[in-house]
Amino acid sequence: MKSSSVHPWSVGEVAERFDLPTNVLRHWESVGLLRPERDDAGRRRYGEPEIVRIAVIQRSKAAGMTLEQIAILLDDGRRGRHEVLYAHIADLDRRMEEMRLSKEMTEHAVRCTAHDITTCPRFRAGVDDVLARF
Repeated sequence: MKSSSVHPWSVGEVAERFDLPTNVLRHWESVGLLRPERDDAGRRRYGEPEIVRIAVIQRSKAAGMTLEQIAILLDDGRRGRHEVLYAHIADLDRRMEEMRLSKEMTEHAVRCTAHDITTCPRFRAGVDDVLARF
């Protein structure tokens, strides 16, 4: 990444590069996730630190973190930071296991020759844990 001290980016440029509406960047600023500098005319100017924070925000949101959790992630002085992050790790582990089970079930469905997939005993075994709630 080129240094932004030579060319800080406008909100429009950043939004376009990250494929985000500008109002999302403004919202993230309003909740304290971003603090872009302002030029003499008061326009937002995003430097490399803000660009990195936006990348962290996007990756974290894609992983299911809330903006509040992301704020804690980005603030190393925030009280309870590790507890929130450990809880997120546990949530990721749970969701990855759900995805693994779903993938296995789907792979079986691709191979299964049953006309009605839900009647196939091996396929149904992929949802036994969900059915156990009833």
